[in-house]
Amino acid sequence: MRKQTLLVLTGVIVLVFLVDAFFFGSNTLKSPYSSVKTGDAIQFGRFSYSDGNTLELDWRVLDVHNGNALILSDRILLSNAYHYDAAKQEKISMREYQSGAVTWEKSSIRQYLNGSFYDDVFTAEEKAWIAGSRIANAANPWYGTPGGIDTVDKVFLLSVEEVVKYFGDSGQLRNENRGNMHWINDQYNSSRIAKFADDNASWWWLRSPGLDVNRAVYVLDTGYIDLSGGFFYRDEGGVRPALWLKL
Repeated sequence: MRKQTLLVLTGVIVLVFLVDAFFFGSNTLKSPYSSVKTGDAIQFGRFSYSDGNTLELDWRVLDVHNGNALILSDRILLSNAYHYDAAKQEKISMREYQSGAVTWEKSSIRQYLNGSFYDDVFTAEEKAWIAGSRIANAANPWYGTPGGIDTVDKVFLLSVEEVVKYFGDSGQLRNENRGNMHWINDQYNSSRIAKFADDNASWWWLRSPGLDVNRAVYVLDTGYIDLSGGFFYRDEGGVRPALWLKL
């Protein structure tokens, strides 16, 4: 009887220890990224190209907030359309295709980033450190084009508001660029220029809606921000994924 009691007590102690470790942390549960700071560069995940080459991914830490870090791919990883409906492309003209309305919520690029990209780029251990985040999808600040409902995503594109916040705010987003009503062109252009792994600069998509319901805002290869946006079907648009990393 005493032996059974001892075994029960031992089991209870072990259970309490495990629960304590789960809720209050232990060395085995500590994030390997817990010490990162805004401005740091980290490696996380790997991207495989169709030619068989694999790239260890470098990320910029844009923000640290409430135990999470916002990180952005340092390089443009691929070119892709913001939204592409293969079935419609085969049946109707490009002009007709452009007349459809797509928000970030419904875009094929969102489906890709939270689907095959997420599954292929990150290991199971890495996925455990990626936070599902509520993503705000505001209307275009100059044209009023609706951005759709807020979403919950693992991986996403930055909004124009986030680019201005983290790359430099000249005030043009709030007050518009009086010299050109489509562009933000300021002293922070160079900080917004992005390149592929081969060092060739390219324009890259943001998730914010553009001039109308057929376009999304993008950053040019010069670093300008085009608030009027590019048509969704343009498949040469660069993709720089972002995500919130648990610390």
